[in-house]
Amino acid sequence: MKALDLLSLVLLIVGGLNWLLVGLFEWDLVGGLFGGMDSVLAKIVYILVGLAAIYALRLIPKVK
Repeated sequence: MKALDLLSLVLLIVGGLNWLLVGLFEWDLVGGLFGGMDSVLAKIVYILVGLAAIYALRLIPKVK
């Protein structure tokens, strides 16, 4: 479980930084690295970030 938690955290950080760059500079980091939003690799990264966010929902009850 610890490896999955770490992977989820890394993906959420990547997603958060991507949104920061989109908000500040209108530049998509993931799309820029993997060939635009229409590339298969970029879509896979977006899907993994979304799944990591869903996985992280289980942490909400643990926050005190």
